[in-house]
Amino acid sequence: MISKQHNKPITVPRSWLLLLCLCCYTILGAQVPVVIRAVDYGVKAGSYKNAAPALQRAIAACRKHPAAILKLPAGRIDIWPEGAPKRELYISNSTEPDTLSKVKNIAFLVDGARNITIDGNNCLIMLHGKMVSFAVLGSSNIRIKNIRFDYERPTMSELTISALDEKSVTVRFHPDSRFNVANGRLELSGEGWKTERYHTILFDPVKDRLHYSDLKPLLQAVARQTGPLTVVFEGDFKKRPYQTGDVLTIRDPYRDNCGGLIAQSKNVVLQDVRLHYMHGLGVVSQFSENITLHKVTVAPRPESGRIIAAFADCFHFSGCRGKIMIDSCLTSGAHDDPVNVHGTHLQITGISKQQKLTVRFMHPQTYGFPAFFAGDSIVFINPQTLLPVARAVLQSAVMINKREMELQLSGTLPSGVTTELCIENRTWTPEVVIRNSRFERTNTRGLLITTPRRVLIEGNVFHHTGMFPILIADDASSWFESGAVQDVTIRNNRFDGCGYNSGSGAIAIAPENHLRMAGSYVHRNIRIENNQFHTPEGKLLQARSVDGLLFAGNKITGNLADKERLKIPVSLSDCTNVRISNNSIPGVTGSVIELWGMTEKDIQTDWKLHFK
Repeated sequence: MISKQHNKPITVPRSWLLLLCLCCYTILGAQVPVVIRAVDYGVKAGSYKNAAPALQRAIAACRKHPAAILKLPAGRIDIWPEGAPKRELYISNSTEPDTLSKVKNIAFLVDGARNITIDGNNCLIMLHGKMVSFAVLGSSNIRIKNIRFDYERPTMSELTISALDEKSVTVRFHPDSRFNVANGRLELSGEGWKTERYHTILFDPVKDRLHYSDLKPLLQAVARQTGPLTVVFEGDFKKRPYQTGDVLTIRDPYRDNCGGLIAQSKNVVLQDVRLHYMHGLGVVSQFSENITLHKVTVAPRPESGRIIAAFADCFHFSGCRGKIMIDSCLTSGAHDDPVNVHGTHLQITGISKQQKLTVRFMHPQTYGFPAFFAGDSIVFINPQTLLPVARAVLQSAVMINKREMELQLSGTLPSGVTTELCIENRTWTPEVVIRNSRFERTNTRGLLITTPRRVLIEGNVFHHTGMFPILIADDASSWFESGAVQDVTIRNNRFDGCGYNSGSGAIAIAPENHLRMAGSYVHRNIRIENNQFHTPEGKLLQARSVDGLLFAGNKITGNLADKERLKIPVSLSDCTNVRISNNSIPGVTGSVIELWGMTEKDIQTDWKLHFK
């Protein structure tokens, strides 16, 4: 018989539990993170004082421990370039080809560190001047969470058309935009900068759309300030370039910065991060491994009343590997693409007698960082066909100047390799998962994806992207962004009113190859299944040079009063092994697929075919 006392719960002292946890960490080889409180190093929320030096001291304290958590105080924290870390940074797609300094001011710098978490406690970091919000350089196991970033004076100016007639236009500036009227001319400026050029995108609040526009009609008129935020422009406005209520969003297109940078780092997580404005190319990850964005928001603070949160792209990945995970994120208000994932084609410019290759960055805005490393697998690409010519492994890779590298192969130079070819780094190509996210209010595309590894785009909402919400390109003659896809699934997404700027529909597979090789294709194995398309222009898909394309189980709606547009929803060129079936277009019969350079053997479908 069991005694009742044997059924009593056993009470373990709390000190024993702590000791047990420490033993577990030791056995598993993990480190107990030390908590560093930023207030102990002089960071004071709500003080409106420059926290840059204090933050440097706090991050330096974190580096002294095997693992650390930096706790920031709640509230507003202001950071100026003075006293902030500075680094010379060459950033993919964002380094202008001039002699101006490439030194950047960085609010949070994590350089050569491991196992650091920055917990913002939902604080608001207010940046002044032109700054990089955070930079993770040569580091691993870094997490940034529960933090908000904004600019005291964004480098984006916004003004609303409040009245107009044939002789004048009255505008009201957003309070966060700074301006001056001198000698009848408008000047836009900020903290340490002045706009010289005026790249303008118009926001139509009635249709909730962004369009390319022009500030010239106002710049050519005579300006007169009539209030703290009000300016009247007097001139010839018979052509009515704007409508009452339109919002003009204006920036200097010069790319001299980025919102955040992750370079040559591994296992970096952004969690519950809100980026309310980013100057430059957004969060750029280059030659890094395993990047996770979870519940990251790029959008203005609701109370700010602003429209634009990103000067250009939101999330840009160049030459990364491992896994890119974008989960439960939001982008709203970008002057360029929400997501761009690509590698970089470098062109062979010289082959020495020792069979060493000289390769060159070809696009003027991408250069200055190593694009190859010893042991990397490379592919030689014909830029005209975008097809592989040969493969090799690198024995060494050395930067010889800001635009060129010297590569030594581990074996002999393959036959057929000449200076007409480009090189793609296949080692540094990522798997990509983009799910449960929303992409809205952008003038351009939604997702640009070029990687040969597995891609899954699932459960997202694309709302009013001005151009293709998804573009799969690949080129070796313009942006030089590689590479060809081999395994892409696009399923269970909703496309709502996209492509209004160009009538470009929903999805484009558009490699920039200039020559067609019979029986060879740039992209392969793309599946588009069970999506919902609401398309104002009647276009769903255009694809070129794909081997293995499935478009099935999709539901299509549109302007049913204009059913003719929905009758030709798909255009295909030079594709094979295509299957289009079981797609629903209510109220429309006899949908037609336009075909170029194809025969009936290349496609299986229950729609009609029209050969061009």
